[in-house]
Amino acid sequence: MEQRTLGRTGVQVPVIGMGTWHTFDVRGEAAVKNARAVVDAALVAGANFFDSSPMYGEAERVLGEALRNRRDRAIIATKVWAQTTSEGRAQVRRALSFFDNYIDLYQIHNLVLWQEQLRMLEQLRDAGRVRAIGATHYNSSYFGVLQQVMLTGHITAIQVPYNPWEREVEHEILPLAADLGLGVVVMRPFAASDLMHHPPSESDLAPLKPFGVNTWAQVLLKWILSDPRCHVAIPATSHPGHITENAAAGDPPWFGPEERAFITRLATRS
Repeated sequence: MEQRTLGRTGVQVPVIGMGTWHTFDVRGEAAVKNARAVVDAALVAGANFFDSSPMYGEAERVLGEALRNRRDRAIIATKVWAQTTSEGRAQVRRALSFFDNYIDLYQIHNLVLWQEQLRMLEQLRDAGRVRAIGATHYNSSYFGVLQQVMLTGHITAIQVPYNPWEREVEHEILPLAADLGLGVVVMRPFAASDLMHHPPSESDLAPLKPFGVNTWAQVLLKWILSDPRCHVAIPATSHPGHITENAAAGDPPWFGPEERAFITRLATRS
């Protein structure tokens, strides 16, 4: 799988990683065993960038359990999502305990209390517990605030939604990220699975096969990653086979403008 440098973070990431929203918010031995199988498949496929958050219920804990004794094989991105500084510090303590006291990318989730949480994360970075600091938001109405945070010079990565249905980041966020040298993590590559409800037919996708894609999920991931300003996409899954399928889209050749426009047209019918 192609590796890209996550902007000024300096972290080398696979272009396809894995999210944990919903899929790792599980309990019980069987569910945790399945999560470990998903992580197994991700590591085998080279999709070793894992994103989580305390907002996702049990996901951080389950991910940490699935990575037990092999934390060194993973790139961990998680978030602080807290309305108070004390709550944020408690979230950080828990996350560090799950991931061997080190986080590769610590993000301010949905910009909640971002000034206070940023100061805390900078202290953790200076102490060697965090490598890079980022900020996220899923709602384009907050992109103006996100731009302000990007311009502070205090973060080195962002996480935003991007897919053929959600293209607002193309207007200002992606150009600014490129200008500032920020890493870009892409959430919602399938529009929270909505793009998967009515996939195009095999005959519709046939012209794209020379690009190494056979499924609609692979097409959507390659559509995103064909924009070089995007460094890693993080689809979530609870099926080991899906992570293997997703990872297969992480190699060149990449789509050009004509192919991306064609896929956008297909997506309008999904």
